[in-house]
Amino acid sequence: MIVMKFGGTSVEDARAIDNAIALVARQKDHHPVVVLSAIAGATDILLKSAELSVAEHLDEATLLLNNLLERHVLIAENLIDSRSAVQQLIFQLRSRFEELKNLSQSIAILGELTKRSLDTIASMGELMSSLIFSEAMKAKKYPVVWLDARAFMVTDDHYGNATPLFKEIDEKASKVIGSTLNENNIVVTQGFIGATTKNITTTLGRGGSDYSAAIIGAALNAEEIQIWTDVDGILTADPQITPKAKKLKTISYKEASELAYFGAKVLHPSTIRPAVQKNIPVVVLNSRRPNSTGTRVVANPPQSNVSVKSIANKKGITVVNIQATRFLSANRFMESILEVFDRYHTSVDLVNTSVASASLTISNTELLNAIVPELEQFSDVVVFKDKAIISIIGERLHSTVGVADRIFRSLGDIDVMMISQGASELNISLVIDNHNVTEAVQRLHKEFFEPLPQETLFENIATL
Repeated sequence: MIVMKFGGTSVEDARAIDNAIALVARQKDHHPVVVLSAIAGATDILLKSAELSVAEHLDEATLLLNNLLERHVLIAENLIDSRSAVQQLIFQLRSRFEELKNLSQSIAILGELTKRSLDTIASMGELMSSLIFSEAMKAKKYPVVWLDARAFMVTDDHYGNATPLFKEIDEKASKVIGSTLNENNIVVTQGFIGATTKNITTTLGRGGSDYSAAIIGAALNAEEIQIWTDVDGILTADPQITPKAKKLKTISYKEASELAYFGAKVLHPSTIRPAVQKNIPVVVLNSRRPNSTGTRVVANPPQSNVSVKSIANKKGITVVNIQATRFLSANRFMESILEVFDRYHTSVDLVNTSVASASLTISNTELLNAIVPELEQFSDVVVFKDKAIISIIGERLHSTVGVADRIFRSLGDIDVMMISQGASELNISLVIDNHNVTEAVQRLHKEFFEPLPQETLFENIATL
């Protein structure tokens, strides 16, 4: 069997869903499990409606929900010809939206919006898109079974960013999904959402549908996990910054993981882990250009002499400089720093240290105002906002002479605030100002990829 995950832009309207159904039908002999995101923009609208409700702007929240309902209804009507079938589907959609409106009223009355409530609201996007997709496939006479992911995607109760409980998922997925596939059905389910052991709805964090697909694939020992999106695969840089970006035919798990973590938006940072454990290929494909070969992510890609595979960037980074004000051993100093960030559930991206000082970067500053006073109990703290990380990634990076020199020569007069060479030995990351990202990425891409290295590793997107 295979897993086919479709992102929001791949199911954004009737035409996109019809195209995705054709892609699934093409793979029907491989017993696909289809994992769906919400239609493009739906999750943002749902979360905005919750914010308006808690701010007592219930009329505005209701208007947003009504407009979103009509968008789903329009998609359903344009996909399904049978009047009775589409009316039944619309009834189900309206029922879901009535639940949302009732929840919005409760939030407005209580004046409180919990993460648990937010997860319930956010989950509706995937539930509705998968219902439409499933019914549209049934209308085309395909043997489809719609499954609620909360029946097998078991998580802890860390609402908003729940951690999957893999042992429980393996057991339940095998029973719930496996038995359905054994009857030669196509399974349609949701990404992003799960449930606690007490059946309370959770979410895996934004972009978590990729992660769901990989978890399902690993639990069922899939042949392949396909991530269908709106780009041709994993590229040498963000094409919106560098129009000359090239597609990688294949890349290693390690390289893809680094790219995802440091800003490449094609894959969710956690996607690779479940696939690695079962050695399952992950293929990134373009639903708008189904004949594109995409990018294969595997354990051992073909050998290559290329030192740099891709350049990732992540904006909106905050740098925290910490200088010890009392004596602590180097080990104790770092332990004290990281303990504070861990206690506030704030992940650290990069760290540079000396005996009595440290510089680190964070993406989430939600709790920074609480973190800084804790750090100031044993150090002086200076915070720099509006920074960005540029990551140059490749498995041969550290074994190729002259790469660092080429990086800094190409950057020229662009100020670099912080440098980090990852312990993985396939990443050199630089911290620069947000406003210099475009220029920095373009210069680096020109240095390493223009002209294109004489390798079969890359493809020019324009010739696909």
